[in-house]
Amino acid sequence: MELAHSLLLNEEAYNQLGEFQKAEFIFEWLRFLEKLLPADVREKQKKLAEQLISLLNSSPGPPTRRLIAKNLAILYSIGDTFSVYQTVDKCNELIRSKDDSPSYLPTKLAAVVCLGYLYKKLGRILGNSFTDTVGNVLKAMKNAESQGRYEIMLGLQNILNGLGAAATPCHRDIYKAARSCLTDRSMAVRCAAAKCLLELQKEAVFMWSTDLDSVASLCFKSFDGSSYDVRIAVSKLLGTVLSRAVTCKQATASARQNVRKISLDEAMELLATGFLRGSSGFLRASGDILKGISSVSRDIRVGVTQAYVVFVSTLGGQWLERNFSALLSHILDLVSQSHPKAIQTQMDAICCRRCISFILRATVGGLLGEKAQIAAAKEICQAIWKLKKVVDVVMSDGNLETRIGTTDVTASQHVFVCALHELGSLIHGLGTTAAPLLQDSSTGVLDAVISVILHPSISVRLAAAWCLRCIAVALPSYVSPLLDRCIERLSALKSSPEAVTGYSFAVAALLGAVKHCPLGIPHGKGKVIMTVAEDLLCSASQNSRISIQRTQAGWLLVASLMTLGPAVVQHYLPRMLLLWKCVFPLSPKDLETERSRGDSFTWQVTLEGRAGALCAIKTFVSYCGGLLTDEVIQRLLPPIPCAVDLLTRLPSIHKMYGNALKTPSMTYRHRLYELLALLPPKTYEGQTRRAFSECLKETANIAGGSLEYDPYSIYEKAAEGDSVPKPLPPALSVISAAVRLFGVIFSHVAESQRLQVLEKLLASIKQTKGARQQTVQVNIVSAFSSFLKHLASCKGNLGPEEVRRPALTLVMGALESNNPLLRCAAAESLARLAQVVADSAFTAGLAQVSFDKLKSARDVVSRTGHSLALGSLYRYLGGIGSTQHLNACVGILYTLSQDSTSPDVQTWALHSLSLIIDSAGPLYHVHVEPTLSLVVMLLLTVPPAYAEVHQSLGRCLNALITTLGPELQGINTAVSALRTSCLLGCAVMQDNPDCLVQAQAISCLQQLHMFAPRHVNLSSLVSCLCVNLSSCYLLLRRAVLACLRQLVQREAAEVSEHAVAFVKDCREDFTPGNVPIILSVSRPDIFCSQYMTFGLEGALLSLLDKELDQRLCQDIKETLSHMLTSVAVEKLSFWLKLCKDVLAASADFTSVASVDTTQEEEGTKEDDDVLTFESDERSHPFTNPKWSTRVFAAECVCKIISHCENAGRAHFDITLAQERKQRDSRGDFLVLHLADLIRMAFMAATDHSDQLRLSGLQTLLVVVRRFASVQEPEFPGHVILEQYQANVGAALRPAFAPETPPDVTAKACQVCSAWIASGVVSDLNDLRRVHQLLISSLTKVQAGKEAQSQLYNESASTMEILAVLKAWAEVRKRINKIQWLEAETRGKKDESYRDFTSSADGLLDLVQADLGTLSKLWLAALQDFALLTLPSEYASQLPVEGGAFYTAETIENARPHYHNSWALILYATALWLTSTGFLVVDPDEGVTNLSRPVTPTTMCQDSSSRAAVKSPEDVNTDIFHLILGISVEFLCSPRSDSAMENITACLHALQAFLDVPWPRSKIGGDQLGVELLNVLHRLILTRESPDIQLATLEVVRQILFAAQEHVREKRRSAEEKETLPEFGEGKDTGGLVPGKSLVFATLELCVCILVRQLPQLNPKVTGSPAVKAGKPQLLSESGSRLVSAALVILSDIPSVCSPEGRMCVSVLPTILYLIIGVLRETAVKLPDGQLPLTVAASLQALKGILSSPMARAEKSRTAWTELLRSALVTVLDSQQELDEVSLLTAITVFILSTSPEVTTIECLQKHCIEKFKIALDSKDPEVQLKCYQLLLSIFQYPNRAVSYPYIHSLTPSIVGKLQETEKTKPENSAELQVIQEGIKAVAALIAIAEEEHRAYLVACLLPLLISFLLDENSLGSATNSARNLHEFALQNVMQIGPQYSSVFKKVMASSPTMKARLESAVKGNQESIKVKTTPKHAKNPGKSSSIQLKTNFF
Repeated sequence: MELAHSLLLNEEAYNQLGEFQKAEFIFEWLRFLEKLLPADVREKQKKLAEQLISLLNSSPGPPTRRLIAKNLAILYSIGDTFSVYQTVDKCNELIRSKDDSPSYLPTKLAAVVCLGYLYKKLGRILGNSFTDTVGNVLKAMKNAESQGRYEIMLGLQNILNGLGAAATPCHRDIYKAARSCLTDRSMAVRCAAAKCLLELQKEAVFMWSTDLDSVASLCFKSFDGSSYDVRIAVSKLLGTVLSRAVTCKQATASARQNVRKISLDEAMELLATGFLRGSSGFLRASGDILKGISSVSRDIRVGVTQAYVVFVSTLGGQWLERNFSALLSHILDLVSQSHPKAIQTQMDAICCRRCISFILRATVGGLLGEKAQIAAAKEICQAIWKLKKVVDVVMSDGNLETRIGTTDVTASQHVFVCALHELGSLIHGLGTTAAPLLQDSSTGVLDAVISVILHPSISVRLAAAWCLRCIAVALPSYVSPLLDRCIERLSALKSSPEAVTGYSFAVAALLGAVKHCPLGIPHGKGKVIMTVAEDLLCSASQNSRISIQRTQAGWLLVASLMTLGPAVVQHYLPRMLLLWKCVFPLSPKDLETERSRGDSFTWQVTLEGRAGALCAIKTFVSYCGGLLTDEVIQRLLPPIPCAVDLLTRLPSIHKMYGNALKTPSMTYRHRLYELLALLPPKTYEGQTRRAFSECLKETANIAGGSLEYDPYSIYEKAAEGDSVPKPLPPALSVISAAVRLFGVIFSHVAESQRLQVLEKLLASIKQTKGARQQTVQVNIVSAFSSFLKHLASCKGNLGPEEVRRPALTLVMGALESNNPLLRCAAAESLARLAQVVADSAFTAGLAQVSFDKLKSARDVVSRTGHSLALGSLYRYLGGIGSTQHLNACVGILYTLSQDSTSPDVQTWALHSLSLIIDSAGPLYHVHVEPTLSLVVMLLLTVPPAYAEVHQSLGRCLNALITTLGPELQGINTAVSALRTSCLLGCAVMQDNPDCLVQAQAISCLQQLHMFAPRHVNLSSLVSCLCVNLSSCYLLLRRAVLACLRQLVQREAAEVSEHAVAFVKDCREDFTPGNVPIILSVSRPDIFCSQYMTFGLEGALLSLLDKELDQRLCQDIKETLSHMLTSVAVEKLSFWLKLCKDVLAASADFTSVASVDTTQEEEGTKEDDDVLTFESDERSHPFTNPKWSTRVFAAECVCKIISHCENAGRAHFDITLAQERKQRDSRGDFLVLHLADLIRMAFMAATDHSDQLRLSGLQTLLVVVRRFASVQEPEFPGHVILEQYQANVGAALRPAFAPETPPDVTAKACQVCSAWIASGVVSDLNDLRRVHQLLISSLTKVQAGKEAQSQLYNESASTMEILAVLKAWAEVRKRINKIQWLEAETRGKKDESYRDFTSSADGLLDLVQADLGTLSKLWLAALQDFALLTLPSEYASQLPVEGGAFYTAETIENARPHYHNSWALILYATALWLTSTGFLVVDPDEGVTNLSRPVTPTTMCQDSSSRAAVKSPEDVNTDIFHLILGISVEFLCSPRSDSAMENITACLHALQAFLDVPWPRSKIGGDQLGVELLNVLHRLILTRESPDIQLATLEVVRQILFAAQEHVREKRRSAEEKETLPEFGEGKDTGGLVPGKSLVFATLELCVCILVRQLPQLNPKVTGSPAVKAGKPQLLSESGSRLVSAALVILSDIPSVCSPEGRMCVSVLPTILYLIIGVLRETAVKLPDGQLPLTVAASLQALKGILSSPMARAEKSRTAWTELLRSALVTVLDSQQELDEVSLLTAITVFILSTSPEVTTIECLQKHCIEKFKIALDSKDPEVQLKCYQLLLSIFQYPNRAVSYPYIHSLTPSIVGKLQETEKTKPENSAELQVIQEGIKAVAALIAIAEEEHRAYLVACLLPLLISFLLDENSLGSATNSARNLHEFALQNVMQIGPQYSSVFKKVMASSPTMKARLESAVKGNQESIKVKTTPKHAKNPGKSSSIQLKTNFF
């Protein structure tokens, strides 16, 4: 194919190819040429034109001829046009040819296409020749077949497009030709004619003026018997023509005398004519109406409906706003009593209603913004009021003569239904933004809807109920009041049949809405409804006039109550089961008695009641599966046998009492079948046969659904995409239920009985004739297929071989039926039958039958059925058994798919082939190449009119690409050829006019991009996606979004760039005509403007706003989310502007400014100014986006912040961001957009929509948390968020209004606490405004249950209360953090310390007043939580009335809210207890403010409600056990999804809790400590977080400290009593007892930490302790902190051991091993000479152990001494390369901290001294320095037995080292420090030495010191080190001289040189001091030098 990529056709390569390869080669060359042609090709234009023209004679296929025409047109448009007339003449000549053979047809068609494209591209350049061309083409059309007519129509469309007004002379001729084609028998020709006429009407004024009626009539005829595509095309034509007629300008009209401008009413009347009368003439229509028959087909009605939508959409949203009243009146009039014949049958009425609803939904729902939709809802409401008045007049007229018949009243019912459905849909879509509409008393929406509930028609009552349900879902706050109102009216009007049914429908609908309202309804409502239902059922028999209505209403209420779920239903289950038991007779005898004494009416009531009961139980089983225990099932089962008995007797009862029982009996059967299908078959095993025998007796052929067919569906969830439930008629419903039940029951029928059943089914088919037989056959085959499916899923067996025969007869008979649906079902059943039999011979036999039939049969029916059977067999069996069968299948299907005489056979064969390709997988590889060639060949040759064939080809291509998979990436020739064929096939399908084929092309390209991304042209793919993104076809839009979603996951930036480039290049592709019908917006250019302004992202957001399909909306959101994730950080300004424009383009609601601000005492004005931002005068790119779109935009803002957080620090550091921005102006950082973020959060948080308010508050929360610490560089000490505190306050305040929903208030509380805790605001007056909001919430909490809102479920109050308490807990936590920081900085006493102090004090002052109340509420919440976490077996111990903040009935709903809040509340409570020192104030104090006891138990209740007052000790003990119990219960097994914050908060709470002595005293001497340690050990094992592990170790340290305190306290008490027993662990046991030993538990935990960080410490890892390990390693910061904390704990363990027992000795080796092990493994030398944190900790721990009292205790001294010596030996003999400093420090710690007997053993001393000697000889100054420092501390040790050996051994070395430095002066500060430390050591020896030795030491030291002195000449030029050494030596000389004057004088006298040097040094020093101090003396006269030296020592 590479040879095809040239400018001119490579004829040499072309001629070497076969016939099919030539077609493929030509197509590939033409594709390449199309991309290449915009280049200058004039030099080769002649040759190229010749090649292209010659191709016209090569019988090109449809795609090829289109490309030839395009390339010729482009060639002449960019090159010379001198030969274009020759080309036109050539084409005309080809068209005029007399050759009518099929082989010449493609050439003629190619010429037609070529002419069309030439005129389209060149336009008026060819103007002189167009009349001849058009005449020639029209003449050719007279004898053309369908393909010819199709291409001619499209060619004329292109000619008209290119010529424009110049084609006027031919308009009439073209119009005449297109008229005939518009009613052509070929649907493709009709579509093409509609497109041609659509182009014609742009210039042909007569079409929308004089001939308008004719055009309309023609369109109506075209609709008759049309397909979906025809209806779309013709409706677009009709709607556009009418819109032109209505909007034509007056100037144009006056210029032409024959132009007639029609009014809107006339245009709509024309459409109404088609809707009501159809395509027939007036006389015929009148005659039909007089005869009482309707002549309007469904196709016409649906087509006109779509034309209405196009008409309104073309005129636009603004036009619709202005004219909605007129449009509504007209639309509703279509189903009014004005046209009774149009709705004379129920099915006609339902069809009309659905059409009207579609028009209203597509226009009002798709074109209007929220504000306009509210206005439209008001109009609809006014229409309802007007209709209501008419009905009221009719119904109240007492004069029977003047009273209008009830038929007229019922005729108005359809208007009501349509209006109510649209009103409900509007409010449902508006959500909470519809609140102003419902609050508007002048409109009276609720009153209007509720007033209609009493309408005589059941359809209207149901529609009103559904409208109420929509209102309830949109505005959850209305559910409870509406329920109250309806229940009250139902109780008051129990005697009215209309009221009973109407209000019961309303209550059921409202209950169905509850599951869509997260906040629920008060629990008590269920009790009221159950009582009303029981009352209705009990009183049904009292008044026969309303028995049926009361019975139905009662069971409807019970059934709808079941939808509230197990939590509610469990309370009413016994009552419901009692009703269920009573509704059926107890025995068959009772049933027989009942049958004999009833009449028609009583049986109607009975069947209605029993059907209702069955439905209630079905709903119970569906919604309350959790309550279906064995006991409940046993109570459900007894009435089932009687119900089945009645089922078998229904035919005789029906026969006895007539047709009145037909509908009730069908409903009864339907309900019973549904229930039996839900229950496990084993539960009604005995009734299986009887139920089964009734399953398939009813047949029907009615279609279409409506709510009145099944009132019980009013509470069910609507199907996806359907706003109103549309249950099927009872006759169809009962069949569907029977088919489902048959599948379940037949699989449980004994195998021996299956033969009889199947034979009976076959007999029933034979007994019926005609259409009824086909219906019965469809039902039976469907049921049989359902049975086989069920059997296969449970691995069942069909039975003996005898059963197969009737089964095969049943299926094979259907496989050759004329009904295509039946053939499909039969093929499916055949394959499932083979799957169940699972016998290869049986399967092969079935396949062979189909093979033989396909070889012999020539009829379409047999060939289609058996070809699908082969594909289905392969699909279900994964292979027919051998490759031979696969080869045979493929071979036969190849042949069938090339049967061009029958497109149906091709379609079915190709579909079957696609099933085989999908199922065969790798086995199909050998067939891939020929199959792909076949697919491409057919794509290139099959006419586009055969869309079904192309769709099947698309499925095959998709399956082939999937089969090839990643192999498509290959680079060899074979793979390259396959890949090129795939791409070529996709290109052909992309140009196909059928939307489904285009969708498959996109799907194939998506697959190709996934497997071989480098070989798919992303630019052209994105261009294709952008064009089709606005398609009016839903399936095509879905394919586009699915592909986009995949592309942006890997190449989001590239996709976005390609989309922008495409729009710049091809703006004309985004004409208003391309805007989808349903999606078109008020401004037709809006879609294009989104592309131009915001690229693909803006277009997707715009589409999201207009799209009605939920699945597609989800795809759009995911695509945008992927794009945001990939490029949001790089394109930050772009994305923020996009979100801002969406959020700012609100629906002009001005409610924000009307927020009540009177509650603020100060700062009100400042906040109010912020409430309304400056208005943006420019028009927004997004006009009135829906609230759901704005919610998504707010969510995007949060995601952007999250991504920036991961992108770098500069996004949250304004100084750094500004610096980088200056360096690179392209840099963009989030912190620079903070004002926009605040504004967006504010706009969202103050909107009408509650969902948007929640999103806005969440955004605000994220902003506060992320930017709280960002400093303001211009004002040091302040943060950047401070300037926005007024905005934050204004955004929060509306959320605390009384009418605000609890979830919004709860979120606002979270933001309040985050704002206060963030520390942004330090000024208390500013902080008090937000704090006041929290106080108002706290007041609400204190008001008690009585004051709670009755609008929502009690759990909503629980959520709000806990959110308030959690918010206060967050504030308390913040205070604690500030206090901790204060403690950290206390030593500094700097500015920050003062800030912390004032901030903490201020916050404490704010909170202190409420802490008393809060503490009680916190404790109450904790006690609730403790009760709710009890295991289910303790449920009986829960308080009957509930807890403090939850009710017993809503316990399950309340649990999640407690789980979300408890941890922070626990922490705050612990902090409060810590601050009070656990000295709880009198429980009575402060409770008097509460209107109810805070807790259900006696913990903190009012004294009046308490039997006995508890002592403070008892209260403290209760609180202690509560907090400890909650903590331990949670930490024992924190779930894997538990938030880390909860675990951390729990541990911090324990820390705070144990900071107080009293709780420690409870834990210290109790087994509780051990249990808590075991829990903490498990937590460390399961949580890797360093923060959690550190917090855990802190709690362990406190537990150990508590044990130490306990031991000390015991010892102190014993000493006071003058008894001196030893206390501590191990006294009794003597050893470690796991599970009981605190020491063991602590050790276990510490070992766990240490071994995790340092696995080398585990002897099992290293083999043994003596094994040589690797070099020491430096741990991470978190690891070092963990190890250090563990070592601190280890060092404290001995203090809790008893010296009497063996434990104090037995644990020591382990502790020493671990401490020394850490030292050994982490002793790394650091560059700055510091010790690593772990080394310092291990040395500190070692010191603690060595200085432990146990080492000196009489009973343990000996053992400890031996062990400590061993430890020292271990340190000294370490085989690892220990850092010398660490080693020396450890040795020093041993020497100084242990008793002398440990270290004074000679061998150990020698070893230690040797280490010091080595260190003294070290070349490293830092080692020498540390050595001198350590030796100084050893020399000064008071015990001479310890220090003297070191002095004697090391002093000569030190002096020698110092003497060496006389020659080599120090060169740097490190060497200087070493000399200084050496001098200090020798000087210290003088003080220590005995009197007789001091003179000698002084005499040694003085010469050394004097040798370091400099004379006055060399002092000035000396280095800093030499000068500093000089000053240090001189200072020492000055100190030693006077101290030992006699020795000093002798030394000076003995050496005049030294004396002179000293004097010179002193003099030089004084000179330098004078130089330094002269300026100071000038400034500070009177002050002398700080250094004074003596100059005369003698």
